[in-house]
Amino acid sequence: MNFRDLGLIDPILKALELQGYTEPTPIQQGAIPPALTGRDVLGCAQTGTGKTCAFATPILQRLNGRIPQPRVIRALILTPTRELAIQIQDSFEAYGKYLPLRHAVIFGGVGQQPQVDQINRGLDILVATPGRLLDLHGQGLLDLSHIEIFVLDEADRMLDMGFIHDVRRVIRLLPEKKQTLFFSATMPPEVMDLVNSLLHDYQRVEVDPVSSPVEVIQQSLYYVDKANKTKLLAHLLEEQKIPSALVFSRTKHGANRIAQDLNKRGISAAAIHGNKSQTARVQALTDFKAGRVRVLVATDIAARGIDIEELPCVFNYNLPDVPETYVHRIGRTGRAGHGGIAISFCQFDEQDELKGIEKLLGRKISVVADHPFPMANFDPPQKDKHGRPVNAEDAEARAAAKERRRARDEENKARAQAKKERQAAQAEPAAEALDPEEGQGKKKRRRRKKSAAAQPEAAAPQEELREESARESAGAAYTRERPLSRGVRQGKLEDTLPADPAMPVSDFYKPNPLDSDVIMDATARLLAPRRSLLNRGGGKRREEERKDAAQSAKREGAPRREKSRGEQKPAPAKKAKAEKQEKAQRGEKAGKENRVQSVLPPSLSGKKKRRRNDRPRPIEAPPRSDRQKDSTQHKSLMRPYYINHDDEN
Repeated sequence: MNFRDLGLIDPILKALELQGYTEPTPIQQGAIPPALTGRDVLGCAQTGTGKTCAFATPILQRLNGRIPQPRVIRALILTPTRELAIQIQDSFEAYGKYLPLRHAVIFGGVGQQPQVDQINRGLDILVATPGRLLDLHGQGLLDLSHIEIFVLDEADRMLDMGFIHDVRRVIRLLPEKKQTLFFSATMPPEVMDLVNSLLHDYQRVEVDPVSSPVEVIQQSLYYVDKANKTKLLAHLLEEQKIPSALVFSRTKHGANRIAQDLNKRGISAAAIHGNKSQTARVQALTDFKAGRVRVLVATDIAARGIDIEELPCVFNYNLPDVPETYVHRIGRTGRAGHGGIAISFCQFDEQDELKGIEKLLGRKISVVADHPFPMANFDPPQKDKHGRPVNAEDAEARAAAKERRRARDEENKARAQAKKERQAAQAEPAAEALDPEEGQGKKKRRRRKKSAAAQPEAAAPQEELREESARESAGAAYTRERPLSRGVRQGKLEDTLPADPAMPVSDFYKPNPLDSDVIMDATARLLAPRRSLLNRGGGKRREEERKDAAQSAKREGAPRREKSRGEQKPAPAKKAKAEKQEKAQRGEKAGKENRVQSVLPPSLSGKKKRRRNDRPRPIEAPPRSDRQKDSTQHKSLMRPYYINHDDEN
């Protein structure tokens, strides 16, 4: 059977032929036909059996039938690691070389803006890790409502790495109606629960028995103490002339230590783990594939997704806690039908992990006893206060992390102290130059330094400073003798000061009657029209006018007296005569007050208020805003030289 028999189109067949693919693998034969028809697929196969091609080629062919405008994301491939995501993206690029579809990969550890730019330009296929996918969707930069095909790769690894909750969150963001392709090497109960909730009427494709290793891999076991593992590793690399090897470590600290020890022994090595930046991880993997690095030391984060053509050997420096992880590790070699070697080291306290692996495999791993570093430490493993065995690698990693934190804190303290000393050394000379007096504090010296920088005239010659001080003292003395006029206060006579130094200081501050501003103001004052009594404002002037009107009214009318307590009542005979005279006086007074009312406003007439309907309403001038006053509304600046018209009536 060939790929043409599976129903693939010519552009994809041409790309597969360019990659050297001639016959499909068992997983490709079982998964491609149902995926092309749109059915859900559950693929159970070991790593290195061609799973990426099994779901990539059907996706490319189905999406190529129609391309909407504008482009929207119609296929999503979710993977657990960045390395696997990059490799899947490379596979889509290779298989879809002759198709107009667009695809991109997004993952964490790098800047998001280039990835967002790719999404904004329009995509058909997106490969992503769960964290970055949820992050971009939460920011509103990613739309998953048009997904037609969803692929979940390495589902069991998602469970091991704690991504199962993120996977469920992603699934809730996808449309209900879609095609799902589900691939996993093992099928634990948690993965089967996810399968039952996600897949509908699916085609199950199972190539090998679950968790069985690839038969072409040659496995061997070495019992060795922890202190001699690096020595044995270097010995086997040299003795068996292994050109390149992938070494798996339990911890990140262990991966760094193994790489350092190998480099000291003349064997080029690089470490790759979660604490490394994405750029460093990609660079290390690229150097390893290119042969510039002989040994790549990795944690379980690289147990899947690293696709290295014809990788000859894999070392398990530490046995994993989870037996299935052992299968994924050794699956990095023996890919695509090639042979491979898997070598495992076991110390005394790792025998429980070894039993679990052999139980999963269903057989014993062959032990190699003839080597120069046989195990000599048979002490039982240490236990914590809860009675649980303590792994030596984990304890070493925790101690190393604690030491790194302590060293980092000391370095930060030393750096801060050095910075303070430098600042103090830089501020001391400047402070001495500004204020040579002893006992000045640092804050006071800094304030003086800033003041000197903000006032460069402080550095003027001493002669000029003394002259300026003399002028200021003379002006202050004159100010104490008599107040300055308004023109001087406004600073309008600076240009009119005489240049003759023999002139007395007091003469400098006399107003100049020929000044242009003063003449203009006085001229406007003289030419201004006389304002009537109704338009005159000012509280003081109104009060004077009110008093004058009241006095005039008193002179014309009879004064009104208050009766004192001791005053005697008039006699009855004289009472009628007094009332008659009073009525006559009131009538005469009322006539005169009416004549005054035609001139004075009610407020100045001195009469009591009448009813609103009877009160006369003289025409008043509209009020003038204070902001719109002109020179005619201000007191003249020329009071000593011109007639003050404000006092005339």
